[in-house]
Amino acid sequence: MLHKVYLGLGANLGNRVENLNNAIRLIGDRVGEVVRQSSFIETTPWGFTSEHLFLNAAVLCLTELSPREVLTTTQQIEREMGRRKKVEREEWREESGECPRSYHDRPIDIDILLYDDITVHEPDLIIPHPLMHERDFVMIPLREICDE
Repeated sequence: MLHKVYLGLGANLGNRVENLNNAIRLIGDRVGEVVRQSSFIETTPWGFTSEHLFLNAAVLCLTELSPREVLTTTQQIEREMGRRKKVEREEWREESGECPRSYHDRPIDIDILLYDDITVHEPDLIIPHPLMHERDFVMIPLREICDE
């Protein structure tokens, strides 16, 4: 059975266009067919200060992978593309609305935004992405490719 998974991508180090295109190609090879891809938008860093602007995008994939397998696969792609420090996500704090995390410059970041219509709430995997509605750099590309 094929599942719809929406992924958010960002890059602010190196050749950002090339990094996003390479990540999308690898996602297509390993996660599933990329059936929709947003435009690239340039944004300022969120959650930290940096002189490096981001390019952000979103893609829709059709995948046979489980949410956990998508996470493992996208984290492997990030490592292969030079992401050296993927900070472990701590337990989401619903009462405060905070997800403790250290943000930093990176050649690629891939986040699972939505997976079909399911909800996952695990220490290292939360779907839908808990902060996506607060982030224009996620919502603008996502709206561009979402089903009508």
